[in-house]
Amino acid sequence: MASLMDDLLTTLEGEKEIYKELIPVSERKTEILVKGDLGELEAVTQEEQLLIEKASALGKKREAVIANIGVVLNKDAGVLDLKTLSELLAKQPEEREKLITLHDSLRIVMKRLIEVNEQNKNLIENSLEMIEFNMNFIQSTRMSPGVNNYDRNATSTNYGYGSGIGTVGGFDAKQ
Repeated sequence: MASLMDDLLTTLEGEKEIYKELIPVSERKTEILVKGDLGELEAVTQEEQLLIEKASALGKKREAVIANIGVVLNKDAGVLDLKTLSELLAKQPEEREKLITLHDSLRIVMKRLIEVNEQNKNLIENSLEMIEFNMNFIQSTRMSPGVNNYDRNATSTNYGYGSGIGTVGGFDAKQ
């Protein structure tokens, strides 16, 4: 069991370090989103993706270690979270303290990462809304029937469809 706990602590520490690396990358992504630099955005997204892949691999390893701990303790791995494990380690105060400390620091790192990612999500959604607004505006101007221009006497001289002498509102008045 001791080696499994060491594996778990090492894996959790690795996850925490990767998430700590992700925070400045995500903060840089926020700045890039504000600037609107697509080239930099692509580069930072690739960097972010590499870190996420590493975190995902460690997450799978953590799940496997917890499953093995569940087998040793004769517990369902689905109910073994870090808090439950720390309670089960009541007779091993040193390992328990390490797990609790690591759990708390991991929660702090994850909370900050969630905040930054939420901010980035909002920036992206706002950008998409602005793009949609601009697209709708462009479409509405393309669909409008001609341009009304006014001369000195404030009479319309429509150069769009239906222009010409004897037309009213696009219809020929002589008919």
